[in-house]
Amino acid sequence: MAKEHTDRTTLDLFANERRPGRPKTSPLSRDEQLRINKRNQLKRDKVRGLRRVELKMSGEAVDALNTLAEQRNISRSELIEQMLLAQLKLD
Repeated sequence: MAKEHTDRTTLDLFANERRPGRPKTSPLSRDEQLRINKRNQLKRDKVRGLRRVELKMSGEAVDALNTLAEQRNISRSELIEQMLLAQLKLD
């Protein structure tokens, strides 16, 4: 059987062939890299004095927050923090 370069059904014929793509730069798997990056992000946040707060909101509310944050050129997190602080100062 002849080897046809466009034939990808017989993978054993192409096992040693280098495929184009991004070279692997880390010996760790993608999941391990994500875990390490998340841990480092949490450490950076802790040093900056930030604490994590989670809440569930309707999609409509999130869309409105995204729009307003984009208009003010700040992140949604910063916008929510500003709104909460403004409300707490009124009480």
